[in-house]
Amino acid sequence: MMIFVAALLVIGVLVFTLSVRPKDLPEPEPVSPVKHLEERKATIYENLRDLQFEYRVGKLSENDYARTKTDLQRQLASVLAEIDKVVGVVAPSAAPSVPSRDRQGAVPAPTAPAAEAAVAAARPPAAPPAPNRNREGAILCPHCGATFPNPMKFCGECGKPIPVEATK
Repeated sequence: MMIFVAALLVIGVLVFTLSVRPKDLPEPEPVSPVKHLEERKATIYENLRDLQFEYRVGKLSENDYARTKTDLQRQLASVLAEIDKVVGVVAPSAAPSVPSRDRQGAVPAPTAPAAEAAVAAARPPAAPPAPNRNREGAILCPHCGATFPNPMKFCGECGKPIPVEATK
């Protein structure tokens, strides 16, 4: 009799412990519509860094480096365009809110939406940095200062777009 009660008690504890009620489960995280694109973008940037390292070490010829770099930059451009397309479709309330930071990296105190709108309306639109060319006619990236002999839409060093004026 005592063994029967002990076995019943053990079975009861196991059933109680292992049973999962739907209300006890945590809410699933919302699926980001651009998560897979952001991961692909990070992978392409990593591949560009690895490619540049292998070229500087001497593992790649200049032709292979240029061809592979161009292919990766095309892939990156298509991924960035897709991200822009998806983000443009997503409602602003559904997009994750990331606080902006000032030049020192500090997050400013939140302000009222009306004040933010007034400040944004008064602020002139930010223009991209002025493009530069050096004496040899090579293009300089206005963001990082990298030099390129041929016109490019995106910087091979930092990945940011080079203004159209710089490529002419």
